[in-house]
Amino acid sequence: MARKQAEVMVEGVTGGKALPAEVVQQIVAKTDGVPLFVEELTKMVVESGLLKKENGHYELSGPLPPLAIPATLQDSLTARLDRLATVREVAQLGATLGREFTYELLQAVSPLDEASLQQALTKLIEAEMLYQRGLAPQARYVFKHVLIQDVAYQSLLKSKRQQYHQQIAQVLEERFPEIRETQPELLAYHYTEAGFIVQAIPYWQRAGQRATQRSAYVEAIAHLTKGLELLKTLPDTPERAQQELDLQLALGPALIATKGYAAPEVERVYARARELCQQVGETSQLFSVLWGLWDCHSVRAEHKAAHELGGQLLTLAQSGQDPAFLVEAYRALGVTLFWLGKLVPAREHIEQSILLYDSRQHRSYVSLYGQDPGVICLCRVALVLCYLGYPDQALKRSQEALTLAQE
Repeated sequence: MARKQAEVMVEGVTGGKALPAEVVQQIVAKTDGVPLFVEELTKMVVESGLLKKENGHYELSGPLPPLAIPATLQDSLTARLDRLATVREVAQLGATLGREFTYELLQAVSPLDEASLQQALTKLIEAEMLYQRGLAPQARYVFKHVLIQDVAYQSLLKSKRQQYHQQIAQVLEERFPEIRETQPELLAYHYTEAGFIVQAIPYWQRAGQRATQRSAYVEAIAHLTKGLELLKTLPDTPERAQQELDLQLALGPALIATKGYAAPEVERVYARARELCQQVGETSQLFSVLWGLWDCHSVRAEHKAAHELGGQLLTLAQSGQDPAFLVEAYRALGVTLFWLGKLVPAREHIEQSILLYDSRQHRSYVSLYGQDPGVICLCRVALVLCYLGYPDQALKRSQEALTLAQE
């Protein structure tokens, strides 16, 4: 059935009482529109105690967990799988790989020889558990229904399941470099499910960073947060603190993009990162941390705190004599002085930033700070010059900013 038809059927099963949208969404996703599955899963939800009746409709009585397969369906699907005992292990291994998997990857992790593996796959296709797309060795296989995959996966003992995940992760790492580079979240997931937390965390970080690079910020937050959650299970060591610092700094830009510079979550991330810098004695990353905090307070118009942080940024940049850091530090302090109404020192600091700016070296800072420092400083100093009574100079700087932005 189409999605709309499935939603109508859900309402019929509930006697016309509307379910919460997120519940309907899970039912439709879990059942792929198969009428029997829609009916059974809807009945299970209504009878589960997850919902309460309110004025002719249902509301959630608490957080919505992932919906489990009703016993009637699970028993039926388990029985079908049991009748295929000779090829059940292939179904279980495929289910561990995912709803869809390639012949190439299955063959790489399966202990069976090629002839036996193809024979097993043929039986699963004939039993209408799998669909095949293309021909081996380029073939792809898809479980006919997500519930079939769930049953095959859940039928594994925990120890065997972890063994499969470990095997898959190691094969991906060693023999599939393209997947390792382009889909690090797959390795992160399999190492996590295998219980190999130390190996999983760097891949969660890579997955988050890759997601940020393609502006998939919600996905990035999920990956990086997962890495931070797993990190808490490891012993408290300097190495763990450094890993957490890396994850927090990767998380900051994704949170800024989704929630804004002034969000409490953003402040918490950078405040925690500052604590970690103090723990590990890390100064090269401290500049990015202080910048994140400065941005947060500046956007909130908390100019006293922003001014203090701007001073810390400049002191840190001057101590290392890093031209790139100096560009950003002078800019931060200059902008804050402008908002405090101190126009002459604001102009001096922003002009100093412009003087140090080199478009060939500092354009890459757009990815770190979200803005090109040269363009921003030219815009800011134009505004300062205007307030100081130099409209001609302000116009000249504005034109320079536009030219630089168009390059």
